[in-house]
Amino acid sequence: MNDRYLIPSNAKRSTLIFGWFTPLDLVIFSIGAAFTLIMLLVIGGSTDFLVMLLIILPALTSTTLVLPVPHYHNVMQLLINIYNFLFKKRNYKWKGWCILENERE
Repeated sequence: MNDRYLIPSNAKRSTLIFGWFTPLDLVIFSIGAAFTLIMLLVIGGSTDFLVMLLIILPALTSTTLVLPVPHYHNVMQLLINIYNFLFKKRNYKWKGWCILENERE
């Protein structure tokens, strides 16, 4: 293969649970689902649409956070990257072709 090593595209998936989730993803989803189940048991069978929407909101939110998206692990990782890009300090070090590292002007 001419001294080239090719990493398979699914190498990371073998370390994930069901090929998609990390343990933290499953914990987040489990907490959201459990909280929704507890609220369903406590509040009971309400017929009001707004109440039912508020009851299932934790499960919907946690499910949305762990959904896989292209080029990122999931929506939660995408939101973390957007936050870091917008609000964290960025430090760019120039190493271009026109400046030598050992030479100072």
